[in-house]
Amino acid sequence: MKKVLVLGGYGGFGKRLSTRLARDGWQVLVAGRNGDKAEAFAATLANTQALVADRNGDLSPILKQHRPDLLIDAAGPFQGSGYGVVEACIAQGVHYIDLADARDFVCGIGALNEAATRAGVTVISGGSSVPALSGAVVRRLADDLETVRSVETSLSASNRATAGASVSAAILSYLGKPVRIWRRRRWRQAYGLQQIKRERYAIAGQKPLSRLVALADVPDHAILPAELPGKPATIFRAGPEFGFQLIALWLLSWPVRWGWLRSAVPLARWLLPLQRLTSGFGSDRSAMAVDVKGLHRGAPQIRRWTLIADRGDGPEIPVIPAQLLANALAAGRLKPGATTSAALLSLKDFDEAFGGNAVTQAIETRAYAPLYQRVIGPAFDTLPLPVRALHTVVGDGGATGTATVRRGRSPLARLVATVMRFPPEGDHDLHVSFEEHDGIEHWTRDFGGHVFSSTLSQSGTHLEERFGPMRFYFDLPADASGLTMVMRRWTVFSVPLPLALAPKSTAREWAADEDFCFDVPIDLPLIGRIVHYRGRLRVV
Repeated sequence: MKKVLVLGGYGGFGKRLSTRLARDGWQVLVAGRNGDKAEAFAATLANTQALVADRNGDLSPILKQHRPDLLIDAAGPFQGSGYGVVEACIAQGVHYIDLADARDFVCGIGALNEAATRAGVTVISGGSSVPALSGAVVRRLADDLETVRSVETSLSASNRATAGASVSAAILSYLGKPVRIWRRRRWRQAYGLQQIKRERYAIAGQKPLSRLVALADVPDHAILPAELPGKPATIFRAGPEFGFQLIALWLLSWPVRWGWLRSAVPLARWLLPLQRLTSGFGSDRSAMAVDVKGLHRGAPQIRRWTLIADRGDGPEIPVIPAQLLANALAAGRLKPGATTSAALLSLKDFDEAFGGNAVTQAIETRAYAPLYQRVIGPAFDTLPLPVRALHTVVGDGGATGTATVRRGRSPLARLVATVMRFPPEGDHDLHVSFEEHDGIEHWTRDFGGHVFSSTLSQSGTHLEERFGPMRFYFDLPADASGLTMVMRRWTVFSVPLPLALAPKSTAREWAADEDFCFDVPIDLPLIGRIVHYRGRLRVV
């Protein structure tokens, strides 16, 4: 098995993949719609032949005539694409690998498993940076964690690594479109190329990078919550080297989100030329990072893998998984059937393939003390297990249960409760979610669809809780019976105010059987009771 047909074999990624496979001893059929480009590139490699082939047409005659052992689709785009190429390969007994990162396409490949198995054909989708490399990294970082709470991945390409037309079309296909992500222990809707953040990539001995990245729609969002212990929150972000490029895409995402533009895909023909105008600027450095947060022997741990590629070698990385999978297939190490690439390679498999490229990797592991443990100190370990478990927040978490809410009776009390977005009176199903970033926790309380949030952090020896411009500072006396929140000071717009004017609240937390129990009364001077809610929760 040493004859491979590479669709898009002379394109940006296909050219690199064809070169690698030829160097590994494969006979390469460089295929694409432009015969002249295929001929020109094939002439630069030994044991290589050019073909004219259109992935959107019927490939059966070409497969019958040239009888490749393997077809690798490096053409794309795969967003919105059907499985015609895959089905032609199965029908002709040709193994198949692609470089797809389209979520629906990659995750749907299992529908062809029975047909591929029956034909003795191996079909692998996603043989690229995601989910092949990202999956290998996550499995390495999650190894020996009993539960994984969150996985956060980001990727930033060098500005000199000009993307092809299919990559531009892929990016624009989800720009401003709904993206389903698992977060706060629920499926939630976000939007492509939004949720911007600044990511820092740092490895000892290397000059660090700082890049803006934004939400991309990739297979990892569906694969990782389903396959990792703990069903972790998962988010993948990507971005170009220059922040202004990402900001421009972010601005364009809003008209799509608002429905003013049906899709940004028709703009793809303009995106590539605009990117090429700046391709001579910037650096030749690309980077990728994966953060995994979870519990190791009951204690929170944070693990981070970072990769930095120099000398313009970043674009080599997306084709390495397909190269590794092709060689594994030739060696008989992959069984028939249709699957994603997410669990087929290990991080160790990439070490030799990275050799010869200016690629540096590093893994860091550090223990993490949750917010409440830092504030409470040694007494945290004496708390009842359900209380301790709920406050062992790292990455992402949540709890579900029930609550009873009572509001104050006066019109002014009810007005204040409404302004503060406290839940209405009655019995409610309750879902509380926690998101932790850099030691700060964001709590969202959902009382049967009535939602309010606050941000918690450490301020000296106090727990600080922020509701908009208001900040409250608490002591947390704790023992084996539970804990109490005792307010010590408060501010509005950072202006300290007299404690006598502060809301009166002595919140209590304790355990009953396996449940976390809470009781939170809130009163205001001169007004009286604003709201009182109590209930039970279990961590999920």
